[in-house]
Amino acid sequence: MKTAYFDCFSGISGDMIIGALIDLGLDVDFLRKELEKLNLKEYKIESKKIIKSGISSTKFDVIAKHGHSHEERNLKEINGVVEKSKLDIDTKNTIKKIFLKIANAEAKIHSKQIDKVHFHEIGAIDTIIDVAGAVIGLKKLSIEKIYCSKLNVGSGFVEFSHGKWPVPAPATAEILKNVTVHNNNIEAELVTPTGAAIITTLADEFGEMPSMKVEKIGYGAGAKELEQPNVLRVFVGKLDNMKNNAINIIETNIDNMNPEIYPYVIEKLMENGALDAYLTSIIMKKGRPGIKLTVLGEIKDTDRLCNVIFDETTTLGVRILTAAKKKLDREIQTVKTKYGNVRIKISKLNNQIKNIMPEYEDCVKIAKNKKIPLKKVYEEVKKHHQL
Repeated sequence: MKTAYFDCFSGISGDMIIGALIDLGLDVDFLRKELEKLNLKEYKIESKKIIKSGISSTKFDVIAKHGHSHEERNLKEINGVVEKSKLDIDTKNTIKKIFLKIANAEAKIHSKQIDKVHFHEIGAIDTIIDVAGAVIGLKKLSIEKIYCSKLNVGSGFVEFSHGKWPVPAPATAEILKNVTVHNNNIEAELVTPTGAAIITTLADEFGEMPSMKVEKIGYGAGAKELEQPNVLRVFVGKLDNMKNNAINIIETNIDNMNPEIYPYVIEKLMENGALDAYLTSIIMKKGRPGIKLTVLGEIKDTDRLCNVIFDETTTLGVRILTAAKKKLDREIQTVKTKYGNVRIKISKLNNQIKNIMPEYEDCVKIAKNKKIPLKKVYEEVKKHHQL
């Protein structure tokens, strides 16, 4: 699994993220063409190599044309820009999710309903480009899992359109709830609202660097001159599966619940991060038939999954077992068929292909739209790839 670790020893911002991705090999011309799908004309992007406190890094800039940098847009207008774009649906949804997080934080800080919030900070063209560019770049680099260090937020005060605020700014602090933060007495705003929203939306885990085989390291330069290098460092490589693929198995036996409830419980568990959830028929004490509910989940999600079980079932307790997980490397490709595009999952071991399977949801959508049997869609995909 291709993994990125964001080392935020000097904070994080949208432009630093994109700079680091370009430093890792993201093609700027590709990024420029993808961003053009947003149909925004009032900007241009620039990327250049610079030396930041002795470290070779990439500086990414969004340059507004004709004074548009601080044009006000509300969340609805930003979503409209994204929806009308020619970006793929997954990219659109992720961009909107990030902006929703910023807007929710601003709405809470200013005690306004989200549709009443008007603020130029997220309406500014550079913020839209930073968010979209980060999502586009990570997808292009095929990053499947993101880890992030604790965030150095800085200290002191920062000037905003609303006045002088403490660091981290209130909206940034709101976004960073439940994330480990610190400062090392650097008087500067090191984590911006945009950087905070991007990383908290996309990161799977925050904490120490995982055991991984590092293949590339990218440095994204910030705009500040500090006592320490104002750069974001991103490591990319593959996890040491035997050390990082631990999961928790959560189990409980139930013999007193309406069976109609189980499908809903499974759905809620999957929505809350379960890797899998399933039911097994068992015979309990005194010969009573029962159901064993088994849930597989990341260790970090254990409490949340247990809360779902306690809220939605009649159980009085659960068993939690930690297990190692070994899995094949996986990548997603898209094949073109006469019915339309279909994603396929390619599983590999030591760079050798072991399995290739069409994405079920894509095939079902085509079968329904074309009013043809699902098996015909699978057969057509097989013609375009040796499954």
